[in-house]
Amino acid sequence: MFGIVRPCSHRLTEGLKTEWMAHLCGLCLALRSDHGQLARVVTNYDGLIVSVLTEAQIESSTGRRRTAGPCPLRAMRTAPVAQGEGARLAAAVSLVLASAKVRDHVADRDGLLKRRPVALAARRIAASWDRAGARTGASLGFDTAVLVDAVDRQTAIEALAGPGTSLLTVTEPTETATAAAFAHTAVLAGRPHNAQPLAEAGRLFGRLAHLLDAVEDQASDAASGAWNPLTATGTDLAEARRLADDAVHGIRLALREVDFVDGRLAHVLLAHELKQSVNRSFGTAGCAHGDGHPAHGSHQPGPYGSPPPGGPYAPVPGNPYGAPPQGEGPRPPAPRGFLAGCGVFAGLCCTCQMCCAKEYEGPWSRKKHEGFCRDCDCDCCDCCDVCKCCDGCDCCDGCDCCDCGCDC
Repeated sequence: MFGIVRPCSHRLTEGLKTEWMAHLCGLCLALRSDHGQLARVVTNYDGLIVSVLTEAQIESSTGRRRTAGPCPLRAMRTAPVAQGEGARLAAAVSLVLASAKVRDHVADRDGLLKRRPVALAARRIAASWDRAGARTGASLGFDTAVLVDAVDRQTAIEALAGPGTSLLTVTEPTETATAAAFAHTAVLAGRPHNAQPLAEAGRLFGRLAHLLDAVEDQASDAASGAWNPLTATGTDLAEARRLADDAVHGIRLALREVDFVDGRLAHVLLAHELKQSVNRSFGTAGCAHGDGHPAHGSHQPGPYGSPPPGGPYAPVPGNPYGAPPQGEGPRPPAPRGFLAGCGVFAGLCCTCQMCCAKEYEGPWSRKKHEGFCRDCDCDCCDCCDVCKCCDGCDCCDGCDCCDCGCDC
């Protein structure tokens, strides 16, 4: 369950947490229903935002929820889950983009994909996902070719990028893909006037996702010799942080122009949690309310919100990629290949570690993550828990609804 929007349960009201889980499970079950059990491995936190945005623009009605059976990720409990066109669009988008990721792993010969039989099987899976995603997209009036084209252009752009290349040139294909997906939620909801501001929000969301992925992977990419946009273009963390903060602000402005029926969950995820994602990736304070305490496991912030000298992103003298010289400090573990990651993912699901473990290792990235249902130790302010008091408020210029000093 990869993605940048991973809300802490302490920052959601009980009702919004239930809604968030309903969309997450709805995406997973839409993948299973339309594309088979294997497709469920592409369930991701960011994909469910497409489902959230679609539902936020539709008048409340019966039939938007159904009760799903017991699941290991819910500790074998039943739960209401989202269904309908929003969940199906989220599934189609997730599937097509995941197929592109598989092809990228095959091209890079990662892990088990170095072996020809495994690589051949992975290519066939990716091709079937492309076709399946295109069929579902077509049934919803969404042409997934825009996603495939963006992925193809990404490879060409990365091959030509070098020192001095604008980082925004590298992030453009991701921006285009997410803009198309966000805008189509307005079409599904019957509110075409929302398409333009949602496309802008999607464009900036894609930029942010690409930036944060580059920041989090820079050290491991340097160690493994993999391509990283920050290293390749010579962009420092201060500039990356500026671009990330600008993207968050732009998303908030774009959301103000959207005509929502009930935009509370979308507001919390895209106006509040994205700031948390930026802070988490750059190792700065863990709460958007700025209480001065660092996030769990993070470093004290340095200039522009980057870690201090000697932190995880600091370059090592004589090494332009910032990797520790041989024999000096541990290197991050290499990511798993696609099929090996699928096996680990299945094990994590069956043992409920993704849900209940204090910490578990990501099945593909091997990064450390906290289980969703574990109590977090982030020092969120108690006055509103990310504006529980603002039911879809316009609070992003100082949070008038409460005196918590929220910086959003």
